[in-house]
Amino acid sequence: MNDLSFRETLHQGWAQTFQIRTVLFESRTDHQHLVIFDNPAFGRVMALDGIIQTTERDEFIYHEMLAHVPLLAHDRPEDVLIIGGGDGGMLREVIKHRRVERVVQVEIDQAVIDLCREYLPNHSAGAFDSDKAEVVIADGVDFVTETDRRFDVIISDSTDPVGPGEVLFSSRFYEGVKRCLKPGGIFVAQNGVVFVQLDETLVTRQRLAPWFRDQSFYSAAVPTYAGGTMNFAWASDDPALRQPELAVLEQRFAAEDLATRYYTPAIHLASFALPAYVEQALAES
Repeated sequence: MNDLSFRETLHQGWAQTFQIRTVLFESRTDHQHLVIFDNPAFGRVMALDGIIQTTERDEFIYHEMLAHVPLLAHDRPEDVLIIGGGDGGMLREVIKHRRVERVVQVEIDQAVIDLCREYLPNHSAGAFDSDKAEVVIADGVDFVTETDRRFDVIISDSTDPVGPGEVLFSSRFYEGVKRCLKPGGIFVAQNGVVFVQLDETLVTRQRLAPWFRDQSFYSAAVPTYAGGTMNFAWASDDPALRQPELAVLEQRFAAEDLATRYYTPAIHLASFALPAYVEQALAES
């Protein structure tokens, strides 16, 4: 980062640059380097350890798809666990669901929550104050390994598998997720931009396989995460959960009275159609 631009170099040999209009906040927390700045195209932008995490302009795509796909696929998602998601966008979408009664959010860094509430208030939109929400400041792997609580849906809204977020792509984490999912539960997680991070998809499937009968992926195009479509990992023990009837999704969507800007029941079903090169790589792995 310099006085005029932020250069993200997540992928070797390739970078994207964001013009900085104003630096709103910059600091090193106990866990990571955090900067929030204003960009003419994407509004307010947050980066951790040199990697763009979220922007005001397109966060709704990511948060709607990672939240509403599992919650509407499940027939009774009363208890939800969010791992990460300190910006509050995921919590905002989850508590919109009338059928959801309790949401536990486990975030490793209180500073991320505090700073996002101040500088990215539209992400959480008051969600942290919801009676449904319980925030736990803890390591996500330790939580799923040790908790006695059980959940219908678990959402891993993590950073990329570098730094503090790396353990949320580990076999130990997936084992812990399985132990605290209720029967019939669903696990989803962000899994990178598949065109430039195909290995992450393959490794995730391999690490999920010992714990879940059905491991798959769905996708959405989020402009901030450059390089093509973003993959979301999906895991459950019932393959039918990712192949619901359109009429069922439409009924649940209408009953929840959700106001969405990207998600629709039709997109839900279509998002599980993967490009041929991804299907081939999965078949060969």
